[in-house]
Amino acid sequence: MEFILDILFIYVAIYSFYFMILASRSLNDKPFRIEKRYAQYADKINLAVVIYARNNKPALENLIKELKMQDYPVNNFRVFVILDNCSDGSEQLFEQESFVNLINIKDVGTVGKDQAVSMLVERLKEDSTIDAYVFADADRSIPANFLASVNAGLVKNSALSGETLMLTDNFGLVDKIKAVYQKYHMNFLRKSRSLFGLASIADSGIFVIKKNVVDEIGAVDFKDINTELKYSMLLSKVGCPCIFNPNIQTYVDTANYEFRKPRLSARLNLFKDCFTRIWSKNFVFAEHTFSLLNPNIWLLALIYAIIIKHSYRYYFFVDFKIVVFTLLILLAGFGISIINSRLTLKEVGLLCLYPIYSLCHIVKNLPPVRLVRNKIAQREELPDDTQKLSIDAFVADAEGRELPCTVEFISEGGLSKIKFLYKNKKFVTDRYLRMIDALQEIRQKLYDYGFVLKICSCCKYYTTDVDGSSNLLKGFCDSDYPSPSIKERRATLIWNSCSDFEPAELTNLINEITKEQEIAE
Repeated sequence: MEFILDILFIYVAIYSFYFMILASRSLNDKPFRIEKRYAQYADKINLAVVIYARNNKPALENLIKELKMQDYPVNNFRVFVILDNCSDGSEQLFEQESFVNLINIKDVGTVGKDQAVSMLVERLKEDSTIDAYVFADADRSIPANFLASVNAGLVKNSALSGETLMLTDNFGLVDKIKAVYQKYHMNFLRKSRSLFGLASIADSGIFVIKKNVVDEIGAVDFKDINTELKYSMLLSKVGCPCIFNPNIQTYVDTANYEFRKPRLSARLNLFKDCFTRIWSKNFVFAEHTFSLLNPNIWLLALIYAIIIKHSYRYYFFVDFKIVVFTLLILLAGFGISIINSRLTLKEVGLLCLYPIYSLCHIVKNLPPVRLVRNKIAQREELPDDTQKLSIDAFVADAEGRELPCTVEFISEGGLSKIKFLYKNKKFVTDRYLRMIDALQEIRQKLYDYGFVLKICSCCKYYTTDVDGSSNLLKGFCDSDYPSPSIKERRATLIWNSCSDFEPAELTNLINEITKEQEIAE
């Protein structure tokens, strides 16, 4: 037991001094300020801006306009837009657009960001005119100096991640807490590590890398946050660590942003894999490997509480005063980090709530709790006669913005219900005899909050096909899309969608359903 306490104290003591060193280094960010001031004078390299889009038409249109207004020579960058099975008419933006090189993936389903980007990178492998790739999601917005900042950052580094800025006005309390923690993490921890030349995790939402590095590694890895962490470790291992650069800024709408954090199990497994490779002269890779073991605030508090109590009452290999001194070093480092993170007083208050959120998150993901949650979640699938269809759809708000969502049509024991999912929120209807009635409940619920579900059954061009079935899943589309020359009525299903969507009036929908019920009877 004594030996374990000794090891734990060495662990937290090292981390306390390490944290204090990072906090002290962040007091002086002069290198970033100088880089920003003289960014326009750096020699210009050729950039390939790769934008991944999945039904982001309004945001994508805005991003292309911002790229056209960059204070960077137009001859020194090319724009590649990947449309991954888009159904919102995004390709129409580029019908007469020579500024954009379009890669339109369709008729093969959604391939995903990782595969889509990898396909393009493989295609551009032999293009010797490209010096670096700039990967960005279509939902980002950029300032006029974005490409100039990217170019300046690549003078000393081969891979870069940028700062993501967002407005938190429309966030709930939990999301605001996570947003403030992310701001603190970027403005302090990532910036401090960057000033020391230490690596940060790659963010596929905005990521910059020199082409020769990609050619050496062979590809990019953007499947999820865990694979992005693994890819970051690979970059550190080959001597091209991903460096955070706060001058490379992008903005994202709160509705499109997803908070992501690598799982603890993924970090521990990655540490185990990398540990045997750290015994080399690559200090950055070794430090990056050990940084996977960074403790959270609850682990630090628990270890310090146990050690302080033990060293005060019993013999310990260091004096009690030294234990307290290391704790004070950690607290002082935290105080300095708060100052350097540029948080408002309200944001500091939200940051203080993060430990509570963290504790709830830990409890929620404990194996026994997770097992119970999984069993509860799977109860809906227990009946043998249950059928479920899951579709990716969009809801439009009052301002016309499209928000991605998932709609599940569930038939269970002869009854129908619908589950609506948006990020970590969900709504499940009551059970009905007909699927169309469950869908009407979803329509009404979204309508009450100012949203419209963009599927065929909510479109004014849709009419129901009364075929004698109770669910009324079939219908006809009376739109001229895609061509007015098509005269016959086209068959469709209630969950289909196209880019010619026009919302139907809710009162008309109710009347139509009533008439359909009378006809069916």
